[in-house]
Amino acid sequence: MLSEPTKIDGALLGTALTGVGSAAATLEAQGFDGVVSFEGFNDPFLPLVVAAGHTTRLELTTAVAIAFARNPMVCAQMANDLQSISRGRFILGLGTQIRPHIERRFSQVWSKPNARMREFVRAIRAIWHTWETGDRLDFRGAFYTHTLMPPFFNPGPNPHGFPRICLAGFGPAMISVAGEVADGWLVHPLNSPSYVQNVAMPALERGFARSGRTRERFEIAVQTITMIGSNDEEIERARHLARAQIAFYGSTPAYKVMLDHHGWGDLQPVLHRMTKEGRWGEMTELITDDMLDVIGVSGRPVEAGRRLRARNAFAARTHLVLYNQTTPDAVADVVAGFRG
Repeated sequence: MLSEPTKIDGALLGTALTGVGSAAATLEAQGFDGVVSFEGFNDPFLPLVVAAGHTTRLELTTAVAIAFARNPMVCAQMANDLQSISRGRFILGLGTQIRPHIERRFSQVWSKPNARMREFVRAIRAIWHTWETGDRLDFRGAFYTHTLMPPFFNPGPNPHGFPRICLAGFGPAMISVAGEVADGWLVHPLNSPSYVQNVAMPALERGFARSGRTRERFEIAVQTITMIGSNDEEIERARHLARAQIAFYGSTPAYKVMLDHHGWGDLQPVLHRMTKEGRWGEMTELITDDMLDVIGVSGRPVEAGRRLRARNAFAARTHLVLYNQTTPDAVADVVAGFRG
């Protein structure tokens, strides 16, 4: 195990851009340590620009920005700008997405994702090195080449240092890449402590070994489905909503490795077929209570917060994926329970 969890982050999920400032300020007031922004309805970077201006303490993470929809120079510049305006509170979270999205949604190239992501991170660091030192930019890789940096385009050293880079990875190969080149690993919500301990941790160790690094100062951040209510009926409603999300995740072939670990792998092709047939409601019924309780936590707010902390003892921070069927201010009770 790594260090016990010490930080808990809220999410800007389903928040209109016009409401991001107040939402971020509320999360800070509720006691969260950070806030995450997803690549969903909005670009993941823009909400954090707004959040930076309405908070003073929260760490700001893209969880995640899709790397292969962009290029290292674009990400290096966006991350550097956010690190500046937040005064050192930004964390660049990157992920690959899956092939259909990269090719059909973003119209970009998909090939050798593990090698490409490894090179993507190294290219960003090479660009930052040039900005920091003034050395000539001369990064030449199999996928990315960056050799031009005129003074007009060089912002120079960042007074707050350059941000940390964390990688999302689901299978062992990408998790190993995170251990090799990143500052942290972002754990997908479809996870379990057993999967992390028995499959992911050995993969991280292989990555550390390749780079000659250790676990020290490497941060694991785990997204965890958390279902709360003030009574049994509300908790059951929250659990029902979470089942639908887990069923959707479980239908994805790339995520079968976690289901296989628990002996649930035969469910993945069934769920996948049901998505093709539009049988979304029926999919939810296939997610058992046992699956739900392995993947997430539920209960009354303080109780759920305590369970969340105990579950995520392998991580340095928790990203809250919340299904709240009680009052909005109950979120502060989850944070209080997490603090212990």
